[in-house]
Amino acid sequence: MLRRLSSALVQQTSSLAPPIVESYLPKIWQATRRYSVKQQLPRLPVPSLEQTLDKYLKSVRPLLSDEEYDQTRHIVADFSKNPGPKLQDLLLKKAQSTDNWLAEWWLNVAYLSYRMPVVVHSNPGVICPMQDFDDEMEQLRFAAKWISGALSFKKMIDEQTLPEEKMGDHPLCMAQYYKILSSCRVPGVKRDSLVQFPAGTPNSPRHIMVIRNNHFFKLDVYGQNGKPLNVDQIHKQLMRIVDSSSHPTPPVGILTTESRKTWGSAYQRLVKNTMNKANVEEIQRSILVLCLDKPMPVTGPGMRQSQFVRQMFHGGGSHLNSGNRWFDKTMQLILSPDGACGMNYEHAAAEGATIAFLLDHAMSYAKKIPEELAPASGIVDPKKLEWDLSPETLEDIKEAEEDLDMMVDDVSLTALRFKGFGKDFAKSQKLSPDAFIQVAMQLAYHSIYDRPPATYESGSTRAFKLGRTDTIRSCTIDSTNFSKAMQDDSVSKQEKADLLRKAVDAHRKYTADVLSGQGIDRHLLAFKLLAIENGMNVPELFMDTAYSRSMHHQISSSNVTAKMETVFCFGPTVPDGYGVCYNPMAKQIIFAISAFNSCKETDSDMYGKSLARSLIDMHDLLLETTGSKL
Repeated sequence: MLRRLSSALVQQTSSLAPPIVESYLPKIWQATRRYSVKQQLPRLPVPSLEQTLDKYLKSVRPLLSDEEYDQTRHIVADFSKNPGPKLQDLLLKKAQSTDNWLAEWWLNVAYLSYRMPVVVHSNPGVICPMQDFDDEMEQLRFAAKWISGALSFKKMIDEQTLPEEKMGDHPLCMAQYYKILSSCRVPGVKRDSLVQFPAGTPNSPRHIMVIRNNHFFKLDVYGQNGKPLNVDQIHKQLMRIVDSSSHPTPPVGILTTESRKTWGSAYQRLVKNTMNKANVEEIQRSILVLCLDKPMPVTGPGMRQSQFVRQMFHGGGSHLNSGNRWFDKTMQLILSPDGACGMNYEHAAAEGATIAFLLDHAMSYAKKIPEELAPASGIVDPKKLEWDLSPETLEDIKEAEEDLDMMVDDVSLTALRFKGFGKDFAKSQKLSPDAFIQVAMQLAYHSIYDRPPATYESGSTRAFKLGRTDTIRSCTIDSTNFSKAMQDDSVSKQEKADLLRKAVDAHRKYTADVLSGQGIDRHLLAFKLLAIENGMNVPELFMDTAYSRSMHHQISSSNVTAKMETVFCFGPTVPDGYGVCYNPMAKQIIFAISAFNSCKETDSDMYGKSLARSLIDMHDLLLETTGSKL
């Protein structure tokens, strides 16, 4: 997720997820070096100890009582004397000997060691514009174009001709683009791994995987002459797959929805059989997965969009499309005859901005192909994967269905297409669009709960070699002052407008710091990990109320900008939290909001309505105090 220092590019995607098995590390990082060798990017800097601790105190102040804050100040002061300086020295040494001091830590801690299921808790769903198909033939034709578009993007990756992205005049690390195709997460009981099969490696993948009615098909998308199949050829192959999958089969793919420990154990049982093991390896090696779904039922007026979001996020449950998936796969394109169109992606390999860019390219390609490719020669018929499912594995599938259905029932999802205005309005007020939206999210929460929420917004560090993200702490002293003022009739409109601008500016400055490698959350994480690695006690700073409260993100948010009317969605990161992803467009803002039904305090529809009101109130406040117009 990337973002311009001025605010224009903040494209993000949140979420915490799990570590990588050591045997795969060389393969992954060598591939990264190979593809990014032309880029001369700076290393991720190490912020000063004093700066991080000062920002930390300011960031936790709105969340604490006076007594709690006084205690935290003493704890931070003690940390600044011991062991802070020692840990800072250890981190500086690590930074000097690695391309990116955070990269391996973050992959392990945030993704591969994470033991919650990837579905709902980690994988984002992506909702693309609804398509209009007259029949199944037209659906498959679109799917063929979509795949062809993805292959044209892959060609740019393989030939290293993908245009280098920049933030202003500064190039951004392109390494993530070379990890999103032909890659897959592999479950482990204690820790997962990540496998990748980039072009140029021996026997690099030539196939995609197509899933329909829970059947898996290996579809070679290159002929024996090495040329990609054209749209007509892919279309004919998809028709063969449809003809061979008219009835559902046991949903092996639903095993990927389990907790990572449970799935890791089930995986070991599944691959004991040599045929099953070969099948799994074909899935893991595939370029991407195409899920040809059955339509989701519409349960009431105005519910189509919400069902659409559910389909891309988790499949709708075991009785619908959740078994028609392999959630460990980095990229799963999803399409059904009713026009539902989108994807689900596994987060360990990349952030949302890179996924959005590939998806924009493939969708544009599908709408208007520049020129039809010449037919490939030596086409291989699709191969259906046959499974040998033991009684133990069939029981694992049954348990996974039950667990998944409980998880699906617990998630509340709201799609909000806010049409009152878009990012052009914030620009007309000389305000950062992303910061404006984030302040509105603070106001929306405060209006419901009368307290500020600890908030995570993902900010890109791609200006540095192998950069991923750091946290933009959106809950600030200034945003809290503004939220309180909006509920106080004794405060004048001009004072409220001034507080609004101050809050937006504070967020913009914090974002600029994160983008320039001066965030605090990954720095603090490094201190904690270094203490553990060096046999030291975990510092008291990490046991303090302030730290635990500031890490309990009642709002986990991400700005993933796309050219299309597309929005990502993901789950909350805490039981009483919200997941909020948004795509700010010129004249509208598209939101996807999630919450857990098991928490009586949260409700995605309620928060969505409060967010819409907050945006309108802020818009009107600015117009009334400045006289500006859209």
